Amino acid sequence: MSSPLHVALVGATGNLSPAILTQLLAAGSGFKVTILARVGSGSKVKAVPPTTSATSTSTASANTVSKTTGTASDSVTIKEVDYASHSSLVQALSSPPVDVVVCTLGWFPGFFETQKALIDASIEAGCVKRFLPSEFGNGANANVRKLPLLFNDKSRTQEYLVETVEKAAATVQKNNNKTDPGSEVLVPFSYTIINTGSFLDWQLELGFMVNLKDHTATLYDGGDVRCSATRMVTIGEAVVRVLHNLDATKDRHVFVHDAAITQNQLIGMAKKIDGNDKEWTTTSMSTADVERNAYKALEEGDFMSATLGFISRACWGQGFGQDFSDKLDNDLLGIPVTSEEEIESMMRDIMAKLL
Repeated sequence: MSSPLHVALVGATGNLSPAILTQLLAAGSGFKVTILARVGSGSKVKAVPPTTSATSTSTASANTVSKTTGTASDSVTIKEVDYASHSSLVQALSSPPVDVVVCTLGWFPGFFETQKALIDASIEAGCVKRFLPSEFGNGANANVRKLPLLFNDKSRTQEYLVETVEKAAATVQKNNNKTDPGSEVLVPFSYTIINTGSFLDWQLELGFMVNLKDHTATLYDGGDVRCSATRMVTIGEAVVRVLHNLDATKDRHVFVHDAAITQNQLIGMAKKIDGNDKEWTTTSMSTADVERNAYKALEEGDFMSATLGFISRACWGQGFGQDFSDKLDNDLLGIPVTSEEEIESMMRDIMAKLL
């Protein structure tokens, strides 16, 4: 029986990581999970089930503090790390050895530099065989990757990963070809970049794609642009399936979605659920105008407005390639595409909570 794959989940205080953590734990004994959290944020980690034994340690200094909660045999280790400290990251990834790093950090100034530090620490730790960067969105298209802030940093991370993997492969081959029986055998380093499009249920709950609560929507480029979208639970499942298919997903983009859908389709489903007795107020907007306004906001230092504008352009802009239908890896991962009836059921549940 093979030993469990040791997964380090980075950014577990965010919105996506609880879904990934839940699926890793639901997969059973195949995975051992260590959560890396910024110093002082370990107690804020979301979605560690109350029946799970969680051990918290700090690798940010020479002093290590440990505590354990829960009583179940399954375990999750929470390690507080200093992302600016190379030694802190290396120690967290090497003791005990981590096999896979899954990064779910949201964008912030220093986003690329932090992921770069994690990649460098993974190489030095010498045990990490796979790195999943914080993509999980719409950054695969060349037009999208030209956009600043979030997308530019994701693009830089991808380029650095490719460069690092190529260098690591040459080092592994050179070292492992040595005839010295005492020389260390290095672990090959690789990556998988998971593209999921928009976070379907999360964005609908927040009113980003269309506003189900207020029955309003800003229709971008007419509202008929098809965009791949994926529920949080499916993203978590995709991570688990990638880790079960390391060879087939090595050093490549993986494309997954629940559905490719338009804003007008979502409004139509909402009207069907409401029985057509709710009036919708819609405003039309060109994503080219949204992009121009986003650049203005960026010049003014309004990073939040700029980021949201660039995301709207990336999701709904014509020619930004956000419909993954012709390149899906759902079959490879054993993840079915969601039916329209299933999406309606999900929307019904969301609307019941919002209205």
